[in-house]
Amino acid sequence: MKRPAGLGVWMLATGQTLGYACLFYSFAALILSMEADLGWDKRLFALGPMVAIGVSALLAPLMGRLVDDGRGQALLVGGAVLGGAALMGLAQVRAPLPYLVLWAVIGAAQSACLYEAAFAYLVRRYGVEARARIIRVTLVAGLASTLAFPAGAALAEAFGWRVAVMVAAAVMLCITAPLHWFACQSIRAETALEVEVAGSKGFVAEALRRPVFWGLAGLFGLVGLNHWILISFLVPLLVAMGVSHGWAVLAASLVGPAQTLGRFVLMQVEARVGTGRVLAITIAMMLAASGALAAVGAAPVLIFGFAALQGGAMGIMTILRPALVAESLGRAHFGAISGMLSISSLGASAIAPLVAAALFEGAGPMGMIAASFAMACAAMLLSRWLVAQSP
Repeated sequence: MKRPAGLGVWMLATGQTLGYACLFYSFAALILSMEADLGWDKRLFALGPMVAIGVSALLAPLMGRLVDDGRGQALLVGGAVLGGAALMGLAQVRAPLPYLVLWAVIGAAQSACLYEAAFAYLVRRYGVEARARIIRVTLVAGLASTLAFPAGAALAEAFGWRVAVMVAAAVMLCITAPLHWFACQSIRAETALEVEVAGSKGFVAEALRRPVFWGLAGLFGLVGLNHWILISFLVPLLVAMGVSHGWAVLAASLVGPAQTLGRFVLMQVEARVGTGRVLAITIAMMLAASGALAAVGAAPVLIFGFAALQGGAMGIMTILRPALVAESLGRAHFGAISGMLSISSLGASAIAPLVAAALFEGAGPMGMIAASFAMACAAMLLSRWLVAQSP
C-alpha cells in the first residue's frame, strides 16, 4: 500500500514532540515533586539538565557526522531507546551521583534523536526542499511543553514522580522509537536519493577557516543568550518590576504558544520571503521584545507584547537556523557542520541561568534587560554582515 505523501514528516514531528516532552521538559514539570521526595539542594537538581545540555553540545558534531554518513535512522531510533532506558534508571535514583550520570546519558540521547539530528536527516533527504518539512516538524513539536507540564503534574500528583518518569520512559521506548523508525522508512520511500556528501577529508578544517562559520556561531550564541537569560529569570524579573506573580506566570506560559504561532506564520509566507529578510525581522522582534519589557513598569499590559514578540522570534529562529547553515556553508556535511555550530547555542542555554543570576543581582532588572538588548543589537549587526556574505 502506498503511503500518503508527507506522512513520514508528520510522524517524525510527532516523535519529536514526545521526545522533547519526555527528555527535555519532564524535569521542569516534575522538579517540585522530586525536590519534596529527595530533599536535595535546588542547585544539585538544576545541575542534571545542565550536564545533559553540555553532553549534547559535545556530541552534536559527531551525531551530525553520523547523519552525513547515512546513519540518521539508526540515531533517531537508537537515541529514543537510549533516552527511554535512561529515564527508567532516573525513576529509580536515590543518590546524587547516579542522578548526574543518568542526565549525562539523557544528554547523549537528546543529541541523537532531537532537533539537530532530525533537521540534519531532513536536509540530507530533501535538500533545498527541507525547510518546509522542518517548519512542519517544529510547528507540531512546539506543543511539547503544553503536553509535558499538565501530564507530568497529573501523574506526579496521582502516583508520584517516579511513576511519571516511568511513563515517560515507556513513551520513548514504545511510541517515540517506533514512530521514528516508521517516519524514516516513509521518508526514504518518498525521496529517491539522498543529498550527495562530498569526500570528508579536511572539511572540518575548511569550515573552521571560513569567517562565515564564526559569524554564525556568534549569531546563534547571542540569540540563545538573549532569549534564555530573560526566560530563565522572567517571573522574578517581572515581579521585581511590579507585576503580580500570577500575571508574571501567565506571561511566561505564553512564550511557548507564541513560538508555535511564529512558526505557523512563517509556514504561510516562507515561499515568498527570503531567509535574510526573515532573519532581520526576527531579530527586530527580539529588540522590540526587550523594549516592551523595559516599559512594563509603566504599562504592565506590555508583558503580553513581550511574550508574543520574544516567543515568536525564537520559534522562527528554530527554523531559520538550519536554513542559514545550509545557505551560508552548503549542504555537504550539513549534519557535522550544524552540529559544530550548535555548540554555541547549546552552550548559551547552559550558561544563561548563571549569567542571568549575575546580571539580576549585580545590575538589577533594567541592567539585565539592557544586556539582553545589547546582545540583540550585536546579533542584528552580525546578521547584516552574514547576509552580505551570502553567495
